[in-house]
Amino acid sequence: MFSRSSRLRMAAADTFALVVYCFIAGMVIEILLSGMTLQQSLSSRLLSVPVNIVIAWPFGQYRDAVLKLARRHGPDQFWARNIADLLAYVSFQSPVYVLILLAVGADSQQIMTAVTSNAVGSMILGVAYGYFLEYCRRLFHVTGYVN
Repeated sequence: MFSRSSRLRMAAADTFALVVYCFIAGMVIEILLSGMTLQQSLSSRLLSVPVNIVIAWPFGQYRDAVLKLARRHGPDQFWARNIADLLAYVSFQSPVYVLILLAVGADSQQIMTAVTSNAVGSMILGVAYGYFLEYCRRLFHVTGYVN
């Protein structure tokens, strides 16, 4: 129905990847590291689903642009990709995350802990998300994106 280079197919892959990844990673951070209650975390994760649906494709495009820039300036493809994934994830997701946590009633200490933990954890999370996104794009048979 949709070609392999279809924007709709890419948007669907990017949306699926971000919703699934952020739900799981966010819940782990919020409960285990930030001290949020299960109810606060579930509220945050449920609020994040529509937000992630809205931002998923723009984030995927932003990430691809950061990757292209890094590849032009980084001699080592492995490190350039991982650093670009990390920077793209932190710079795009952190402001969105703050707004979600404010909306669910997290206090300033919980927000600072969650966002800081997320930023530090993004050394792993951002890079892991990049690989997960590429995996999801392959599952959706999307071509024409940055590998």
